[in-house]
Amino acid sequence: MDEFRRDYEEPQEALLKETRELIVQKCVPPRQQQIRAIFERQPFGELERLVTQTLLDVISRVARVELDNEAWLHDVADLSDKSYTQMRVIILEFLDTDIFNISSADCISFLNPLLARWDIDLLTFDMEIVLNERLVPGEPKRFAFVEKDVDSVDGDEPGFTEFLEDATLSGDASAEEVEFLRKLRFKDKRPSALYFYRALQNLRDPLHFQPVQK
Repeated sequence: MDEFRRDYEEPQEALLKETRELIVQKCVPPRQQQIRAIFERQPFGELERLVTQTLLDVISRVARVELDNEAWLHDVADLSDKSYTQMRVIILEFLDTDIFNISSADCISFLNPLLARWDIDLLTFDMEIVLNERLVPGEPKRFAFVEKDVDSVDGDEPGFTEFLEDATLSGDASAEEVEFLRKLRFKDKRPSALYFYRALQNLRDPLHFQPVQK
């Protein structure tokens, strides 16, 4: 557990500023300020990595499908003010990159024209990604990272039980906060005690919430 805490307290190197700025600008306007504040406060932290990796995965799947579609490549090239040959090279390089090595050139030339906007629920981490309808017609892409169906799981998550048993993580959690965390469920993974600790901090961070309109 001490090793996990050190990893959390020592943020990794941030993404290039231009890349982060593009991703923030593509976020829906009502949430941009919150996202920017979190990214700046926790450079390349869990949220920034989650968002960036998900966007990369979606765009990469589109690129692999359309790589041999000359008309599609010409459309993307026109939107990026590139030649067909240049755009094909950019896409091939984009498909070889990862979250740790993505460049500003990749974003400006390829991610930018394909991605229309994205949004994320900062409590459940559910994401919605809307692509450029001219290039990728269809419904928005939705990703549900957390399932909150209490009846589908018997008992508490093991990580939640560990979280409750470690007073250094859960000692000051209120009954309301504990009940909320207890209801969090995952489909294909088991969250650790550290996850529940971080979720608790997210609940308490005013940057993650908007005032209730009366």
